Amino acid sequence: MTCNQDVKHKCGVFGVWGAQDAAHLAYTALYAQQHRGQESAGIAVVHDKLLNAHTGMGLVSEVFTAPILAGLRGNVAIGHNRYSTTGSSRSCNAQPLLRQFIGGQMAVAHNGNLINAELLRFEYEKRGHMFQTSTDSEIICVLIAAHWTSKSDPLAEALTHLQGAYSLVVLFEDRMEAVRDPWGWRPLVLGEMPSGAPCVASETVALDAIGAHYVREVEPGEIVTLRDSGVTSRRFSPPQPPAHCIFEHVYFANPSSKVFGETVQIVRERLGEKLAEESPVEADSVVPMPDSGRSAALGYARRSGIEYREGIVPNRYVGRTFIKPTQHQRDAAVQLKLNAISEIIADKRLVVVDDSIVRGTTTRGKIRQLRRAGAKEIHLRISCPPIRHGCYFGIDFPDPSQLIANGRSVEQIATFLEVDSLHFLSLEGMLSCVSRPKDHYCTACWSGEYRLNVDKPVNKLDLERHQLRIFNSGT
Repeated sequence: MTCNQDVKHKCGVFGVWGAQDAAHLAYTALYAQQHRGQESAGIAVVHDKLLNAHTGMGLVSEVFTAPILAGLRGNVAIGHNRYSTTGSSRSCNAQPLLRQFIGGQMAVAHNGNLINAELLRFEYEKRGHMFQTSTDSEIICVLIAAHWTSKSDPLAEALTHLQGAYSLVVLFEDRMEAVRDPWGWRPLVLGEMPSGAPCVASETVALDAIGAHYVREVEPGEIVTLRDSGVTSRRFSPPQPPAHCIFEHVYFANPSSKVFGETVQIVRERLGEKLAEESPVEADSVVPMPDSGRSAALGYARRSGIEYREGIVPNRYVGRTFIKPTQHQRDAAVQLKLNAISEIIADKRLVVVDDSIVRGTTTRGKIRQLRRAGAKEIHLRISCPPIRHGCYFGIDFPDPSQLIANGRSVEQIATFLEVDSLHFLSLEGMLSCVSRPKDHYCTACWSGEYRLNVDKPVNKLDLERHQLRIFNSGT
């Protein structure tokens, strides 16, 4: 979705137990998962039974210098890449969240979105709890602390109060807990270092980066414990009907990762092949919108027999522009991000393949760039259905009024984008490209069919507004 950059993703988490230079491993794993969040990064370690953390705004390479990493001593570490879905891009919201509580210390790294965070926060504020951030993840710390002395398994008890998407890594001084919500919205995998040290990550690409091998997925409704005595598992909830976010395959995950049991690159090529079957057109070249449109474009070209050409070159130093916090910044970054090659584009009938369209404004800007480069015809092909509904489980498009496909026909969208033709992959076509049963995937942003009640969901800045009201009232 490099062309439209209108959507932000979730986050990336990582943890390793009992490995030499754990902080450096966390750094490498976070670097490999940088695509999952570019607003802030953080690492927490255990050394001499004390937790220490460093977080900061920006990319992993900007947050961590060699001296900072050297100061994060220990053979245990967890890490987090953030982009904001609840709470704005501020340093206080950077993770892992490190908290002192009656049981000692804990650090929490969260990937996902909780739809009942505001209700829980109201409840615990009435009980006298003070919140330091405007992110939904902090309620997890509060719940664990609140149940610490009253329950034999305070983490499991805390999790039963959560509604929504969460893949977690929770660090205590004597153990690490990896958690996946009962619906399995977000990926989380277990790996093992050559030394035998266990590790967990959002994506298998992080395991590859540190030389670990993939063991298995953390199952929905499961807690996996990593400690000196080994790896154990327990359930805190029976699995619910699976709600795997298929957008991981469409756009978010690294192509080399294995997500929900399938390699992302292979799935994306299938999406392109199905797109070619559904929307054939006479053209001279198939051109991908880099980088996430490339895999689907390869599939489209292979199935259609039309020549594949790299007619748009990305500037590798701009970064993923969807992460920019304002539309003005996104627009400016997009102009720097992609450059059309006129010798390939001019006087050609193009099939331009991208993964999705959200708000559409930056997509139109890129189409205009292709026109200026001399494109004769532009046939835009999108490897997922039109996004017409908000997501409340970790993708930053909760307001349907901001979605170009909400209330508009495909023809109207094509007119707005200034293309000769437009086709979105059908919902059935998309689901035919993945191997698990169709009802194992969340398709709410396309179909409007939600697994959980979202009548009163938490939008991105709700907790921030609430925090401001509390501050201004002096209560």
